[in-house]
Amino acid sequence: MKTINRPLGAVTLLLCLATPAAAATADQPATAADLLSTPAQTQNPKELANPTAASPIAESYPAEAAGDGVTTGGYNQSRWAEDWTRYRDPKKRDDFLDRLKFIPFNDKGDIYLTLSGELRLRVNETTNPNLRESDAQRQDINRIVGGADLHLGRHVRLFGELAHGGLAGRNLGTVAATLRNDLIVQQSFVDVTGDVAGANLGVRYGRQTFADGPNLLVVPRDNNTIFFVFNGVRAWARGKTLRADIFDFKTTRLGVGGTGDDVTDDGRRFSGISSGVVLPTTLFGKSKLYLDPFFWRLRNSAAVWGTTTRREERNFYGLHFWGDAGPVNLDWTVNYQSGNYDGRPIDAWLVLLAQTYKLGKDRTAPRIGIHADYASGGGAYGTGKLRNSLAPFGNNIYYSYQLFATPTNLITVAPNFTFTALGKVRLTAEYQLSWRDTTTDAVYRANGTAFAGTQNVRGRKIADTLRFQAVYPITSRISFTGRYEHLIAGPALTQAGYTNSDFFAGWLSFRF
Repeated sequence: MKTINRPLGAVTLLLCLATPAAAATADQPATAADLLSTPAQTQNPKELANPTAASPIAESYPAEAAGDGVTTGGYNQSRWAEDWTRYRDPKKRDDFLDRLKFIPFNDKGDIYLTLSGELRLRVNETTNPNLRESDAQRQDINRIVGGADLHLGRHVRLFGELAHGGLAGRNLGTVAATLRNDLIVQQSFVDVTGDVAGANLGVRYGRQTFADGPNLLVVPRDNNTIFFVFNGVRAWARGKTLRADIFDFKTTRLGVGGTGDDVTDDGRRFSGISSGVVLPTTLFGKSKLYLDPFFWRLRNSAAVWGTTTRREERNFYGLHFWGDAGPVNLDWTVNYQSGNYDGRPIDAWLVLLAQTYKLGKDRTAPRIGIHADYASGGGAYGTGKLRNSLAPFGNNIYYSYQLFATPTNLITVAPNFTFTALGKVRLTAEYQLSWRDTTTDAVYRANGTAFAGTQNVRGRKIADTLRFQAVYPITSRISFTGRYEHLIAGPALTQAGYTNSDFFAGWLSFRF
């Protein structure tokens, strides 16, 4: 292991230290796959009336599909993907925080600093943690983040972000560094961009978030207090209707102290290419659809399957088809996985199909939807082919707020309904039914570990899960989110000694 070589790390660290701490609302889902997995973000009316590009470095390709995550009301989970240059005009600034979004250093205004901040106060309560009969767990969590985005003309930018995660409560068990962390340089990178032959080209080096793929396969994981971040290089080329994104990363092994104990994990390397095509708007009458092919490779020197820990090299060949066609929103992914685990061939599939239908033309009209997903399983406790699929760095709460499920050896069907009450409170309800693909392999948690003993029982049904979420945008910067989940354990769990569980969560978020 070695500490990452952060480009201009001292500069970005100083910029972060100068940033006021504040903010954390959640991201409004743009696709059906996000309905219950990501809390909604508040909308700023003046920004809806005055839309801007999500990222100043991706103006040619549609910003929402450039692989930088979802931007709503001006905000993105990855703060570097935001564009606040409209505040160059003092008439558009309403308060002191607006002025912090654009601080110019020259008359031309192309050398400027954008400050960002986030504060999130959260409480989680889980009965029967780990699905075992036991006292309830309570987590009192806070997230504090400060960031600085320095643009040096049109072609160079520096971004730095410091984060703190606090955790208290009762019956906490083993505490992950993604929940409790005194201080971390969460991101620190340099960008160089330019236009060549009508295409926007760019390269980024350093520690960074990455979300260029299906939500269930690769995201920064907002549910954590500290984001999941990579170390390495990302390069892109974006035209009007085509794009390509090439990357080579290593993951970050987090300490729990100051900024010096978060190191590059040489044992996990993630590289590949994500691409995109803007499909004709004439498809299905009138539509806004995208097709994103991807090829990735994940090398893990300590992958755990069954009772063994061995080296794994896994390839991901996939197509992500998503967008809107009239009132229908689609988010479909088909992914074949090959490679080898300790010399054993990997032969696995992921098919993720989410869709909703909008019941009206108003922006807040109700939506009905369903997602049906297949994640192959088998082989972890045997020999021959390993058929267990893997979502490398995906959205862990999509199948369980309690982190009791992941798309490995899993089949789910989940109808859902989303509507707005009292003018702006967004409510979502979902009922999820879950089974195993094969009964000779285990049931798996979100972190990829097996529920011990489930590989030895033959029940196929994993659970029925009832889920609710409510989001109340108090102001354009402040929101409250509440969640409830009731998991009814099925034979695949109960025959191995596991039981039902309830989960409650609520948090207040502020972000500028």
